[in-house]
Amino acid sequence: MTVSNTVDQYTIMSGDRSKIKDLLCNRLTECGWRDEVRLLCRNILLEKSASNGVTVEQLIAEVTPKARTLVPDAVKKELLMKIRTILAENEAEN
Repeated sequence: MTVSNTVDQYTIMSGDRSKIKDLLCNRLTECGWRDEVRLLCRNILLEKSASNGVTVEQLIAEVTPKARTLVPDAVKKELLMKIRTILAENEAEN
């Protein structure tokens, strides 16, 4: 089992997964990432509508890599610290 799977399982079992998800959503909204991704989607849809159009799957495939690169390092670091704190607290309890 990979570390990622272990972290996923622990956060789901402990109920911390929703807290982490909420934190991520809030930070992405605060930094303007969601607006950037929305604009990116809109631009792709406008480009593709002139030709054959685009399916949802094609849109996701095109947007996902670009959206991931737009996540600020500060948000990534904050989430990593939060996960490490949760895991450390779990170790201390056991």
